[in-house]
Amino acid sequence: MKKILLALINCSFVFTLSAQPPMLSTPSVVGDTLRFVGENYFKNVIQLTFGGDNAEAYWSFDSKHIVFQRTNPKEGINCDQIFVGKVPTKAGEKFEYKLVGTGKGRSTCAYFMPDGKHIIYASTHEGGADCPPVPDRTKYGNKYIWPLYSSYDIYMADLNGKIVKKLTNAKGYDAEATLSYDGKKMIYCSDKSGDLELYIMDLATGKEKQITTALGYDGGAWFSPDGKKIVWRASRPKSDTEVKEYKELLKEGLVAPTNMEVWVADADGSNPKQITSWGQANWAPNFTPDSKGIIISSNHEYPRGFPFNMYLVDLEGNNKQKISRDKGFDAFPMVSPNGKRIVFGSNRNNGGTRDTNLFVADWVQQ
Repeated sequence: MKKILLALINCSFVFTLSAQPPMLSTPSVVGDTLRFVGENYFKNVIQLTFGGDNAEAYWSFDSKHIVFQRTNPKEGINCDQIFVGKVPTKAGEKFEYKLVGTGKGRSTCAYFMPDGKHIIYASTHEGGADCPPVPDRTKYGNKYIWPLYSSYDIYMADLNGKIVKKLTNAKGYDAEATLSYDGKKMIYCSDKSGDLELYIMDLATGKEKQITTALGYDGGAWFSPDGKKIVWRASRPKSDTEVKEYKELLKEGLVAPTNMEVWVADADGSNPKQITSWGQANWAPNFTPDSKGIIISSNHEYPRGFPFNMYLVDLEGNNKQKISRDKGFDAFPMVSPNGKRIVFGSNRNNGGTRDTNLFVADWVQQ
């Protein structure tokens, strides 16, 4: 019943399920047939993609376009590639998008530059034109694992797909990059220290600083819109068994991200603080435009490890509100910089398949 999409391994992960709860039977507004009862933060939900695995959709700074990653073997896209499209303003408008990645290797974690003319993303294309191999999970007791491809580096490209600059060049895994809202700093994950840590790079000088040091995976980080904070997901193996397993997997270029919590810190990495202790997988955190809230995807309510839903908390992890209700998967939230709309990935309305599609909705601040 559950399919794990390793195509989305490095920024985040997706559980796609065939189970589908009933939609709102009597939508109050045209376009709300894709909104579940209780999803009061959403209005006028529009489905953007139809088929395949679509995720990691993030807004341009002008709140008009998104960049995202897509896999669809039916279209010859056998592992994630990067696409850009202009988001419809109303139901019925077609969402048109184009390839802006290289089309080679595997790509992930794309993000717009403030000029709207360039993106950054991670890619393995220099390591080979083919999709890199997916690890055999049976060798690890069928544990859920991510490969940390050493051929991943981070690039800047224009919207015609031309790579204009290679931003990282260290041996090993470099990915999961996002930018500060002034476009001057990039935060990303790397294993160059021997562990999976966060780094902040000054894009003008290329100088960087490692900002996490604790044993465990630190990744998927974002700057707050006001530039004062960062948020990220982290694992912290504690017992001897957990530490041993983490280190052994890391030596093989793998990580098992089934136990993660969300952390915040000041923008330079100082004063780190864990804000969730929910258990299981709490990840894909992202700030609201006012920098006062964080949206988190989590499976903590469900002992079987799914569904995943999205939750809104304050910067202390308090005042938790469940904002999505799909019975399969909701994640990768990003409220547009102008605060008017939210884009996210979901299994809703997939016709009983395992497709993950992108949706956009009006953001209704409560």
